[in-house]
Parts: sequence; structure tokens; C-alpha cells
Amino acid sequence: MTRTVAELDARTLPDDVEQLKEIVADLLRHTQHLEHRLQVVLRQRFGPSAECVDASQLQLFAKDILAPEKDEEKPGPTTVVREHARRNGRRKLPADLPRIRVEHDLTEEERTCPCCGEQRHKIGEETSEQIDYEPSKVHVIQHVRMKYACRGCEGNVEAAPKPRQAIEKCLAGPGLLAQVAVSKYSDHLPLYRLERIFKRHGVELSRSTMCDWMRLCADALTPLHDLMRARVVASAVIHTDDTPVPVQEKGRGKTRQGRFWVYVGDQAHRYAVFDYTPDRSRAGPLGWLKKFKGYLQADAYAGYEALYATGKVVEVACWAHARRKFYDARLTDPGRCHQAMARIKRLYAVEREATECELEAEKRQKLREAKSVPLLEEFKPWLDEQARQVLPKSPTAQAIQYVRSRWPAFTRYTTSGILAIDNNASENALRRVALGRKNWLFAGSDRGGRTAAVLFSIIASCKLHEVEPWTWLRDVLRRLPDIAVSQLPTLLPDRWQASRVPATPAPST
Repeated sequence: MTRTVAELDARTLPDDVEQLKEIVADLLRHTQHLEHRLQVVLRQRFGPSAECVDASQLQLFAKDILAPEKDEEKPGPTTVVREHARRNGRRKLPADLPRIRVEHDLTEEERTCPCCGEQRHKIGEETSEQIDYEPSKVHVIQHVRMKYACRGCEGNVEAAPKPRQAIEKCLAGPGLLAQVAVSKYSDHLPLYRLERIFKRHGVELSRSTMCDWMRLCADALTPLHDLMRARVVASAVIHTDDTPVPVQEKGRGKTRQGRFWVYVGDQAHRYAVFDYTPDRSRAGPLGWLKKFKGYLQADAYAGYEALYATGKVVEVACWAHARRKFYDARLTDPGRCHQAMARIKRLYAVEREATECELEAEKRQKLREAKSVPLLEEFKPWLDEQARQVLPKSPTAQAIQYVRSRWPAFTRYTTSGILAIDNNASENALRRVALGRKNWLFAGSDRGGRTAAVLFSIIASCKLHEVEPWTWLRDVLRRLPDIAVSQLPTLLPDRWQASRVPATPAPST
């Protein structure tokens, strides 16, 4: 009976040559696996995040696969690529920025003509622009309430009502609350740095006070967060992903691992809604998606299987995840891994063509049927053949098995033009958590995680609709106390933005 690597001992090695060969082979496989894991960890810790591959490497190992890109035997439907806009010189400054006119004139002596001595007359002016900056200013708003009383009765004193606030009895106004929220959850500034910044402006605000403000802001904005969640759940397609976050635990002197999840809706429900859970159990996504019916584009997390089993949720796999598996294994088996990445590259070339041509969903699907489906039909037999040749537990075998075991989910994106080839929409939304985590390092508690989830949702959804988050937050915090529940949708970033854009005047007849 062959022993495992962990059971080996120099004093108890067998004398049989065949058994020794099996042990050596097992050691080689184990060493290769450890080297692969070490390379992955080192790249994640110290290497670049971009999964770039030298083009010469692809040509070396996958020349025959990439060659058809230049000369397709069976061209797809004719598409017209829009002309790229070219820009010469400096970019024009935004017209809505305030202008301060500074005039520069000639002196009386300089106006004298050097030729005849007559005074020269002004014939025009030249204007050039440069951007300048002033540090942000902190000011105090005094709410002065006029009081009235009856002289005859010498009583019945009444003061003008104070405007309602999003956070009652809060020292901070809407602009300051918006600044703290955007600084931490969009610009990734920890509160202790904000504390120093405000101190430079002559205002001492403790980080604990600002932390309480953010919690109260999240409570005030929860109705909008819930509304965005309901809109995302109504989508035909949801992109989802998760990432860990260290969470402080009182009394233990160390952190444990919590989880942020993001759910991105389709084009008709374009919001990115975050959720926080204290662990990675399936209860989080199952509870969030319990009313969802449609396509779910995600990684191979086992917690989603219960959703797929209901038949209401259809799995769509991510080719970016598949490529990453082969990219991580490329050092142990460069030939096969580069060939796999070359085949995936051709699939992405079709998507790039559809994007450049700005194809609608129906035309995008037809393009995929004409070009992507044949590529996939070639890819699957190649994967099956390689699976029979590689070592069962090698990194390459794991990458191949990852794709083969979910093949229907990997090909499903070709059946509908509303589906994407990968899950990059959710990964891009989660990137703000990864960037912030490098600065503020951990969440203070589970309650802090839920606060961050609400504010991340607000900031990320503003970005999707190209809404300036500080302006939106300040305006919403001003209006939120007095708005009716039925009018809440008007505060959503896309509706809010549309209401601020002036309507195009009708052409004169």
C-alpha cells in the first residue's frame, strides 16, 4: 500500500522499486502543487494585478489558434465599426466651471507706437485659460428662528419652525456629511486622515464622531438602498461577486473575516447594491436573491447551487475566471495554458467587435452565433482531449475541470444578447472595497460593515450613472426629511440626474 507524502519516513521506506517510484511520482506532484500555490500567492501579494501575457508567448504556443484571426475562412455578418474620434491639442475645460476674469493691459508707455509715436488703439483681446484650485472651506450655518409674542396677552410666544434634518440634532450639515461619506467610501480616506485634514482648516472633529455620523447617514439612506435593491432584484440579469473584509471583534484583540457582496442589475435597473454578512455562508446570497428570477452571472461559489436547483435562477459562468485559472497555471504547463488563453482571447475578440460596433442585444446574439459558437465547438473537444493527458491533480487539470464541469453555464452567454461574457461588472464594483481596505484596513464591527454596504451602494450607483456623488448626497440629505415615500424614486441617481439636465428646446417652426 502506497503511503502519502505526510506519512513518509526515511527509516520506513519500502524496498520495492515500484513502490518507491510511486512515492517519487507523488512527491513530484505534491511539489508541483506547492510551487504553483506559492507562485499564485506571491503574484497576489507582490505582483501586478493585471493578467498580462506576452504576445510572443501566445504566438509560440498557440500560433495555429491565433492565425485565423487574420484570415477567417467563414466571415460573420458584415459590421461597420464607428470612426474613432481623434483629439488634437488640449482638452477643452468644462463650460460650467466658474470663470474669474483677470485682465492684463499695456502701460501708457507701451501703447506708444515705436514707429510713429502715436497712441495705439485697442482692436481686440486674446484669452487663454488655466485651471486653479482653492482648498475647501468650512463654514458655520446659523439657523436663526424669529420669535413672536402677543403684547396684549403678554404670552403666546411662538418661534419659526426649524427645518427638518436628515439627522436630527446633528452638528454636521448636509455638505459636511456628504464630504465625509465621499472621502471615505469613494476616495478611500480613513477617518483619522480626515480628522487631520479638518484640523488644518481649524475644525476639530474626532473620528468617533464622524463614525457615528456615517452610521446615522446610512440609516437615513436605507430607504433608498432598499429601493435600489428591489430594482436590482427585478432585473433579468444580475452580476454578483464577494470579497473578504477584516472585522474587529470586541474583547478578542484581533479581527475575523466578514464579507461584502455586490449585486449589479441589468441596463434597465442599473444599480450596484452592496450587502454585508459576518461570514461567507450561503444564507447571505440566498436571502438576498430569494425573490429573483432570471440569469445570475457569478463565479463557481457552491452557495449558489441551491438557487440554480429551484429552476428560477439560471447560471451564467464567467470566462474571466476561467482565463485566470489557466493564467495561474501557465508556469507549470505553458503549452496547454497558453493555447487555452489564446482560444479565450478569440472569444473576447468577438465581444470587442460587438462593443465597437455598438450592437444591440439581438444583433450581438447573432454575431455570437456566427463567430463565438463555432469557436466554442472547437474548444470543448480540445479540453476533453487535454483532460485525458494531464496529471489529475495538476493546476492545469484543475483549470480544465473548472471549465468542463460548468460547460453549459460557460456557453450560455451566446444564447442571449443581454448576457455578458464575464462577470467584470461586479468585479469592477467590488474594486472600491479592495482599494478602501488597503487604507482603512478593517471594519470596526458588523454594524460598521452594514453602514459601509449602504454607502458603498450609493457611491457605486452614482458612478454607474456618472453622477457626482458629493452633489447628489448633499441634495438628497437636504430633501430627504420632507419627501413623501411615493416620491423616493425621484432621488435615485439616474432619476435625479435626468431631472437636473435641462430639456432640449424644440426646434422653431
